[in-house]
Amino acid sequence: MLKQHTFAAFLFDMDGTLTNSIAAAERVWSQWAIHKGLDVESLLSTIHGVRCIDTIRRLNLPGVDPEHEAALMAQAEMDDVEGVISIEGAARFLATLPADRWAVVTSAPRLLAERRIQAAGLPLPRIMVSAEDVEQGKPAPDCFLLAARKLGARPEDCLVFEDAPAGIAAAEAAGAHVMVITATHRHALDTEHPTLASYDTYQVSITEQGWLALRPR
Repeated sequence: MLKQHTFAAFLFDMDGTLTNSIAAAERVWSQWAIHKGLDVESLLSTIHGVRCIDTIRRLNLPGVDPEHEAALMAQAEMDDVEGVISIEGAARFLATLPADRWAVVTSAPRLLAERRIQAAGLPLPRIMVSAEDVEQGKPAPDCFLLAARKLGARPEDCLVFEDAPAGIAAAEAAGAHVMVITATHRHALDTEHPTLASYDTYQVSITEQGWLALRPR
């Protein structure tokens, strides 16, 4: 259960939270892993919720330039958006929010994020924080702190919608409230935060102070 029901702003992760691009992302990463002689299953378990460049850096592959490889991967992912869809109820939920009260905070590069959001039929946000906007990606809190600042809100007054452990940790480190989206989870996630499988579970109203009030339907 949420301990607080009114918030200055909502901060949404993208993949697994607003969009489901798992199939497309795993196709691209699987091909890359095979090309590099890596174990596909082991690699796929590390890619979600974090920046591509951070994943490649952690592998420390000889002769591989992480920035160059990350740019190639971003282009490959932009070229393959087959099967990218929105999370259930996300479009209707976003339509109820004032444009200056929400942001997308993603580990994806901006152009890839925009491509996937549009492929899923969702509106582009007025405010977006993407991979290239911060020096440290999730689980560092930098991205959520920056998004809150861009919206003129304190992090502790924001509700973060996240699906991945790295993003949840980043939101916690920023001091924000967290709602865990479980729509794409293959296994139950052990979390102390409230969970949400469909955005249709909640409705939003605007308070006299302009805050977002979240209530179960």
